[in-house]
This record gives sequence, structure tokens and C-alpha cells, in this order.
Amino acid sequence: MAIIALKEVYFGFGGPPLLEDISFQIEKSERVCLLGRNGCGKSTLLGLITGRLKPTKGEIAAQPQLRIGMLDQSVPQNTAGSVFDVVAEGLGHAGKLLASYHNLAHQLSFKFGDKENAQLLKIHNELDRTNSWNKLNVVETVISQISLDADAEFSELSAGLKRRVLLARALAAEPDLLILDEPTNHLDTEAITWIEDFLLRCGKTLLFVTHDRKFLKKLSTRILEIDRGSLFNWDCSYDEYLKRKDQLLAAEQQHWNLFDKKLAEEERWIRQSIRARRTRNEGRVKKLKMLRQERSQRRTLDGVVKIEINKAERSGELIVKTENVNFAYDPNSPTVISDLSTAIFRGDRIGIIGPNGIGKTTLLKLLLGHIPPTSGKIQLGTNVQCAYFDQLHGQLNLEKDLAENIGQGYTTVTINGRKKQVVSYLMDFMFTAQKAKSPVHNLSGGERNRLQLAKLFTQPSNVLILDEPTNDLDIETLELMEEMLIDYPGTVLVVSHDRAFLNNVVTGTLVLEGNGRVKEYAGGYDDWLVQRKEAPKEQAAAKEQKQHSPKPNQAKLSYMQNRELQKLPDMIAELEQQIAQLHEKMGDPSFYKQDSRTISRTNARLEKLQTDLAIAFIRWEELAALE
Repeated sequence: MAIIALKEVYFGFGGPPLLEDISFQIEKSERVCLLGRNGCGKSTLLGLITGRLKPTKGEIAAQPQLRIGMLDQSVPQNTAGSVFDVVAEGLGHAGKLLASYHNLAHQLSFKFGDKENAQLLKIHNELDRTNSWNKLNVVETVISQISLDADAEFSELSAGLKRRVLLARALAAEPDLLILDEPTNHLDTEAITWIEDFLLRCGKTLLFVTHDRKFLKKLSTRILEIDRGSLFNWDCSYDEYLKRKDQLLAAEQQHWNLFDKKLAEEERWIRQSIRARRTRNEGRVKKLKMLRQERSQRRTLDGVVKIEINKAERSGELIVKTENVNFAYDPNSPTVISDLSTAIFRGDRIGIIGPNGIGKTTLLKLLLGHIPPTSGKIQLGTNVQCAYFDQLHGQLNLEKDLAENIGQGYTTVTINGRKKQVVSYLMDFMFTAQKAKSPVHNLSGGERNRLQLAKLFTQPSNVLILDEPTNDLDIETLELMEEMLIDYPGTVLVVSHDRAFLNNVVTGTLVLEGNGRVKEYAGGYDDWLVQRKEAPKEQAAAKEQKQHSPKPNQAKLSYMQNRELQKLPDMIAELEQQIAQLHEKMGDPSFYKQDSRTISRTNARLEKLQTDLAIAFIRWEELAALE
């Protein structure tokens, strides 16, 4: 039986409607995922279901006394009080009484007095009168289930724990329908996995919006999609949805092509009839008008993001190398990075993984040379030009409009040698000409991310540094960015909690495991999980081998060292070829007829190549000995 149903619901602010005559229902125990591009109307639909918005026309029917819980996309500002206080807010007046009772009882465990006892008795009697005592058990049970400290101060919690508290507040109302708007935003992978498992266990009816494809695949039993004001129901898995969606769009395009061909034929007929002064076939003229009307009402797909990166000249083979690097913010604070030795080469795509607050952004700043290490050595490669994506959008001026942020006082930008109008460039990132003149603070989270990417990609670069670039982006833009990063000829360092994004893009990972430890793994997120599970077995086997082997174990190559060893033979061959070419050139009698400066430069070039070759051979022998 449906717990809520929408019938021919229409909603719009003028212009094309956000939602046009949509109908659907949600059954008990379903877990429905709502998809759609940024700005298509997902939040509007959630507002209609919760009653915050009223439809222009249509009907929304819900079961009597239907309780709806809502986890909003962002954490409300200025939320104060203990965890118990915030969770109890979900119960309305009864929650306020329970919060007052809980806080006063907590105080009385340290201080007793007539005034406090009188206040406690008054609240106690009010709870009795309103039959609200049973709600106390609900709040305490939810807090226990979600593993929270009831007396912790909400404002002092991490982003992940704040999201847990807000989820507990939504659950405290014992909702029949739980609505989640981007529940994984700004959470680390551990917190996301916890929420997935909890929602599967709790058995609630869910309606959720997400861009996290692994979260979607694990939880959803059905997919709803908003596309150009219409709602489509996909009663299938996400992978099957992608196939069916492609088939639907292909069939739609074929239908439009046939329609446009028919319309063109009728337009030619009417023009020829006018020139020949023929008597008009009024029925055919009427049909043409209907075809024109139908064509004018067609809602085509919005433009897709056209991502093009402004590429710099190729960097050297080595991007950055660290040797025994340690970092702490001051002598009395904990070590953030401990004994890090690694090397990153041109073309590597490295994911950086770890819980919130562990030091991922600090690691990026160390690798970029923005902050010096406490000890150890960091060597940057040659001709390294970085473009940096800041997850806090610090490179955007919120008061200036979009065009001013991109153009920096100019009306054009230069991308790979071609000049382009700023407004035209913004349209490649799905911003209209009108929106290009509006201030940045009016944009949604997803739009700000798109704008920041647009600004980032105007900078010539051969190394991209991306700190949480996927937050708030719709799935279509995410997949397009994945393709762009895979084809990017430079080097990519990316911090992300989007597990599918990491699996699809990166070739290796640096994982911050706590106490400053940073370990290297081959492959993406899923590869890390497999290697992490296998590590205890490998350690046990190594320990046993050490006990039974008379020879000491040799150091094993890290993933980065193995990559370096694999590249060295090609590097040596290239150096030898360049040396041979110079020897051949210098063997020509005409070589010494050139000016002395040219001869001197060539000799210096030969000496450098020979030095580089010797260093490469030494490094190859060092790494080969560790195999």
C-alpha cells in the first residue's frame, strides 16, 4: 500500500515548469533514489512532499498521520546545545521538555538546591500531563543506536558526527518516510559506510538524493529521475537504468529526427504553394500550424558540460619526491605526517584517502611546497605547473559575478592557444548568459563547484591538485570529469571520498592511516580495501619467514618505487639515444665550423646527458637490488 502518492502535480515559477504533471507513489519499505541534474527540481520535489511547498496544481495524498523525517543537505548554522538537545528537537514541544529535564538532571548530579529541585519537579509534572515520558526512551535509544555521546557539545563535533546527530534527530520523530538530501556530502569513507549499513539495518522507507554511485547501488530498490520537468520511474538497478536511459534517449532523438523531417517537408510545401499562387489546402495548413506548435514546445536536453583543460608544456619525468618527511604544526602538537618517503611521476593519478581531519589537505600542501616539512627533504620536479582546486571555494569572490571571477577584468580567456569570450566559456559549463552576470553567492553548492572547475581549467597546468572536487556535482558532470581526468596527459593528485570516482580515475593511493602514517597502495578504493585485508596475512607470513630464514629480509619495493623501476629502462634508453645522436652530430666536420657559443652549449648538453645516464644506472641498480 502506498504511504504517499502524487497525481499530476505541476509546479513552476514562470517560464518552463520545474515539474510538469508528474505522478508517482512510494510503497512501505521501499528505498527510492531521486536523480536529476543540478537545478532540475529535486529539492523542489522534496519540498512538495514535506509540505514546505504547495503545488501549483495536482494532488498529493498521504496516509493519515504520516510522519516524515528529513535530513537536509547542509548542516544548519548556529545549531547549539548538546547532542541530546539537538536530537530531542525532532520531537517538537515534547523534545524541548525532555531537553530541559535532561540538562537540569545533569546539573543536579553536581549541585543540589531547592530552586533546581522545584524546576525539575515542574518539568516532570508537565511530562506526565502530556504523556511524553515514552519519548525519552525513543531519544536515548536512537542516540545509542547511532553511537553518539548524549552530553557532547554539537558545535564541537566533526562534520561526520554532526551529520549523524541530524540523522538521529530525523529518526527520533519515528518517521514513516525518511527523506535524505545528499546524505554523504562532506563525509569520509568510514562515515559513509556506517550510514549505508545503518540505513539497511533500520528498515525505514527511504527517499534519498545522492551523487554517490556506490551508495546509490547499495541502497536503492527503485530510481526516480526528473528530466526536463517530467518524472521517469526506473524499477531496476543503477547499471540497468544507465542502459535503458541510453536506449530511451536514442529513441527520442530518432523520433525528433523524423518529426523535423516531416516539418521541413510541410514548410517547403507551404512556400511552394505561395509562390505558385495555388489554392491553399486548409486542412494541411492547419496541420502545419500544429506541427510548428508542437516543435516550439519541445524541451531538449540542457547542454552538457564541455570540459577542456588549459594544458602547459610537459613537465619533467619526476613531479615530486619525498625522503623521510615529518610534519607537525608546532613542537607540542601531534605529528600529522611521519617518515614519508615516496615519489610521484608524470602521468600518475594519485588518490589521497583518510578520515576527515587526519591531514589530507596538509599532505597536499607539503607535496606542493606550500608549507615546509618539520624535517626531511622534498624535491620538486622540473617545469611543474600546478592548478589547485580548493574545496572551500577560496579562489572565488562571492560578491563578484561569474564572468568577473573567470575573466579577472578581461572579456576573453585563452584555452590552449585559442581566445574565447568569457560568457561563451561559462556556457560550456552550463551557465546561461543571464546567470554569468549574477553574483556567485546566489549559486547552489553544485554550481559553485562547477564555476570553480571552470576557473581552475583556465590556468595552464601539467599537474592538477583537486581537493574534494566531487561534492554537490550531479552524476553526469562527475562522469564527464572522470573521462577528462583519464585522458589528461599530466599528473593528478586528488582528495575524494567518492569511492566510484576513485575507482574510475586513480592509478594509486596514498592512505593516511593515523599517527602520521601514510601508506602507498596500487589501484583505486576497492583495490585498497582488498590490499588492506590481505596485509595482516602478509605480515604474519613475513614474520614466520623471518623466524625460519637465516637471512635477514630485504626491503620490499613500494608501489611508487616499483613504478620508478619500470620506467627507468625506457629513460636510460632515451638518454643513450640522445647521447648517440649528439656524438653523431659532433662527429660531422662541419660541426666545428659553427660559432664557439653553439659548440660550448652542445658540449654542456652532452655532459649533462652523460651525468643523468650515470645517475639513472645507479638508481636502477639500487631498486633492482630491492626486488
